[in-house]
Amino acid sequence: MPNSLQDQLKKSGLVDNKKAKELERAKKKQEKLARKTKHSSVDEAKLALDKAKAEKVARDRQLNLEKNQQAEQRALAAQIKQLIEMNIVRKEGDQKFNFSDANVIKHMYVSQAQIDQLSRGSLAIVAQKSGKDHSYVLVPMGVVLKIEQRDPKAVVFKAQENTISDEDDPYADFQIPDDLTW
Repeated sequence: MPNSLQDQLKKSGLVDNKKAKELERAKKKQEKLARKTKHSSVDEAKLALDKAKAEKVARDRQLNLEKNQQAEQRALAAQIKQLIEMNIVRKEGDQKFNFSDANVIKHMYVSQAQIDQLSRGSLAIVAQKSGKDHSYVLVPMGVVLKIEQRDPKAVVFKAQENTISDEDDPYADFQIPDDLTW
């Protein structure tokens, strides 16, 4: 039959009978007090351990949130890249079209038909990021709306809707020359 720890300490001479009885009485007193107050005795070491575990769980939760956000950003960037690559409109022509990107005037060479589509709003210009370089591509407006949902900063140029109606336009009677370029 195995001996209790208290019996083993007595046999080794580390604790005498008087000290063992005193420890037993103190233990019973704590248990009685705990039953009366219906609160268990508070162990400082246990509280410190619980606090450390709670802090570790909170730190782990924060790290997981950051990792999830980074993964989500990478997924959105991949979706935007795929949308652009699948729906790119080839630039053709020798007409210079100016637009601004981050308060810097940029230009690309496109055809007159593409300029008309850009001004009407059926095409838009999107920044295609590859590493640190930016290139600008033409994309149909339906795809631009999907790209804007994911990242509005990717859309560089989109035609503004005309706020002046045809009835209120004071220059409606004047015809614009065909060879006029800005």
